[in-house]
Amino acid sequence: MQHESPIVRRKSTQIWVGNVPVGGDAPISVQSMTNTRTTDVAATVAQIQAIQKAGADIVRVSVPTMEAAEAFKLIKQQTDIPLVADIHFDYRIALKVAEYGVDCLRINPGNIGREDRIRAVVDCARDNNIPIRIGVNAGSLEKDIQEKYGEPTPAALVESAMRHVDILDRLNFDQFKVSVKASDVFLAVESYRQLAREIVQPLHLGITEAGGARAGSVKSAIGLGMLLSEGIGDTLRISLAADPVEEVKVGFDILKSLRIRARGINFIACPSCSRQEFDVIGTVNALEQRLEDITTPLDVSIIGCVVNGPGEALVSDLGLAGSNRKSGFYVGGERQKERLDNDNLVELLEAKIRARVAEKAQRIDVKEEDV
Repeated sequence: MQHESPIVRRKSTQIWVGNVPVGGDAPISVQSMTNTRTTDVAATVAQIQAIQKAGADIVRVSVPTMEAAEAFKLIKQQTDIPLVADIHFDYRIALKVAEYGVDCLRINPGNIGREDRIRAVVDCARDNNIPIRIGVNAGSLEKDIQEKYGEPTPAALVESAMRHVDILDRLNFDQFKVSVKASDVFLAVESYRQLAREIVQPLHLGITEAGGARAGSVKSAIGLGMLLSEGIGDTLRISLAADPVEEVKVGFDILKSLRIRARGINFIACPSCSRQEFDVIGTVNALEQRLEDITTPLDVSIIGCVVNGPGEALVSDLGLAGSNRKSGFYVGGERQKERLDNDNLVELLEAKIRARVAEKAQRIDVKEEDV
């Protein structure tokens, strides 16, 4: 049973990355980034499709050379999810990917060089309705800012961001979003807080270079969770030294936990103890793998005993409370006469969950027909 989030979002303007709205009252979008060589078109397309299947709204692709830009043209032709081109320094690459239909440019105006080059990129973005992401990173601040502050600080990151924002303001371009990422949680959080007070454009959240799958997920959940709970953030990317598909899953798990955006099954499961009447861990792990294709939000509680099982089941779409040999089964908070055989729980629960999803989808279709 889904509950509304009590979080009040920061008010921001809205931009469009392809057909995905970012900012304003749009859902917080989840992004990831390919880690294949962009010039390997087949591998990059395959990874984009895997990321999209996991639920991502937007995918970023690094385009470091003109050869990569030509590959990007082919990649764009073979995919249908909005693509962001990650570009540094060379304004000609930005112009080339714009020609090939890029949906957003990740490029810092101040790093392009001369005024005429900056204007060329901005004019091109304006003419083609392409937004820009200003991406400030604590590890690559401008030399004069590094010298001024001595080390990365929130003020340093925000000053760098505002330097690029001022350029776009001067060129009368407001279709942009901004990120101020750091690998240190507190540095990133305070930087975003300060920046949120300075501009009205959307903010792209991330804890950069967060680490491996486990540690990086924890750091990201803490940092982004702090910001999102304060209403800060319009789109996010989890940066893990792992398969990009995992970044998408973690991103949605964070949003699910804060009741901001639901996608797929939300399993409420006990850590198991000697009271468990069936293999809780094995059951949940098996169901997560089997049900990855489901996108409909659904709360499913799987508790190994009758101590907490009935209580959790009362507030779930489907619930299981472990008991000897056969476990109690709940639908919409109501105890069913049917009890499920503990020796066949994975197959039985998968069937029940898929039936419930189909039922919800049918109700949605009927409502739409009534409208």
